Amino acid sequence: MNMAAPSVVVGIGEILWDFLPSGKQMGGAPANFAYQARALGAESVIVSAVGDDEPGREILDVLDGQNLDRRHVSVLASVPTGSVTVRLDAQGTPEYDIHKNTAWDFLPWTSGMPELAARADAVCFGTLAQRSEVTGTTIRAFLDAVRPDALRVLDLNLRQSYYSREIVRGLLRQSNVLKLNDEELRSVAGLFSMSGSETGILERLLGEYPLELIALTKGKSGSRLFGRNRESEHPGYPVETADSVGAGDAFTAALVVGLLKKKEWPDIGEQANRIASFVCSQRGAWPRIPADLAAWFQE
Repeated sequence: MNMAAPSVVVGIGEILWDFLPSGKQMGGAPANFAYQARALGAESVIVSAVGDDEPGREILDVLDGQNLDRRHVSVLASVPTGSVTVRLDAQGTPEYDIHKNTAWDFLPWTSGMPELAARADAVCFGTLAQRSEVTGTTIRAFLDAVRPDALRVLDLNLRQSYYSREIVRGLLRQSNVLKLNDEELRSVAGLFSMSGSETGILERLLGEYPLELIALTKGKSGSRLFGRNRESEHPGYPVETADSVGAGDAFTAALVVGLLKKKEWPDIGEQANRIASFVCSQRGAWPRIPADLAAWFQE
């Protein structure tokens, strides 16, 4: 058993309630990431904001119940807690209506953030929180404050119209790991007028940005980890899908914890697909991860 202190991972950006057909569930990609990384043995910290309202207090209660560090979740009096209406198609694939002008759109820079950034071994962020200049500025400042050797993981999460070429390019310049799905890869290729094969587009992204690894997920077809003169593919683990909400965030958490544990890429791909497939088989983004799935990450 590895008795070293757990790695510190930060999910920064949105935290909210997902309103699914089956009921209300915790959500927000950075929060989902932090929850799953905590289940896999990391010390997880969420940096976000909630309103001074009942939904916000419920979120804080959930974080306390899950033993997640929420000291960096600000409580804002003037705006409501974030929420999303989620619709599922016949395959369980979600469509999102992300409500505007909520607490995580106004994430403030706080006095504790420089110390947290200095401690962070990995930070995960996405494009959605960039829809607000306030939160976008805070996230970019946090990324500037992390150690040079920390993982700066852009989990793209393209949603609705809340991204642009300028936003994506700016975040890529601050990242050393990119995680995206095959549909998002096509969108990025369109944004940057890239054509050609999947491999060719990945090579261009590696060549034009300070990326060390691109993790490309392909739903039921598995994933591809692509780096400089190094890659690994996994065919995935097909399951009966309840819904796919949070599956990509679980993959990212497994990827990051595996990298911090210095695991081999083929093994990381296998375990990340296992975790993501399990989340697909459950409802909502915060299912309890079985001990046997988490054990590999804690060796």
